[in-house]
Amino acid sequence: MAKKVTAVVLAAGLSERMGEFKLLLPFRGKTVIETLVDTLLELPLRGVWVVLGHRAEDVAAALVDRPAERIVNLDYEEGMLSSIQCGFGMVPDEADGILLCLGDQPWLSPKVVRALLETFESADRGILIPAFNGRRGHPILIAMRYRDEVLDLEDSGGLRQLHEAHPDDILEAPVGDESILSDMDLPEDYDRAVAREG
Repeated sequence: MAKKVTAVVLAAGLSERMGEFKLLLPFRGKTVIETLVDTLLELPLRGVWVVLGHRAEDVAAALVDRPAERIVNLDYEEGMLSSIQCGFGMVPDEADGILLCLGDQPWLSPKVVRALLETFESADRGILIPAFNGRRGHPILIAMRYRDEVLDLEDSGGLRQLHEAHPDDILEAPVGDESILSDMDLPEDYDRAVAREG
């Protein structure tokens, strides 16, 4: 029986360094967040949860016609870990794993996600991280057995606390896609992404 994986998309941030709200910037004829969510909805996942925060109503409106679950993190200004914990807390108990996605990676390749899902299916490790030339990127896949531990993490240390606590349970999954190393924090990041799309 195939393992059941639910995606959690982090879409609650302020976009302060971008200077404008990056999730609603245009990308491939849609918005950044629509493009990412549409990619995930086409994959063999058992649901997509989007964690909202800053401008939650605007992002929810962009996704209104899509079968993605939406949840608002009221504490989003406390940092990314609060959104991770918000999303992890909502994932159904029957899930075997959680695919943690950054909302500002609209170029996410289905091949990368499929590679992670296939590796998760056969591997006995609980933390899968895609890697390009030895450098770790996103999204990462975390086994459900770590959910309670993630919910108990201290905000000051972020998710790396989980990695530090279980180094032997981490598996790097090599992928031939350098874009796993990128996100969109600055205007030039967005400009490069749009230029890369042609």
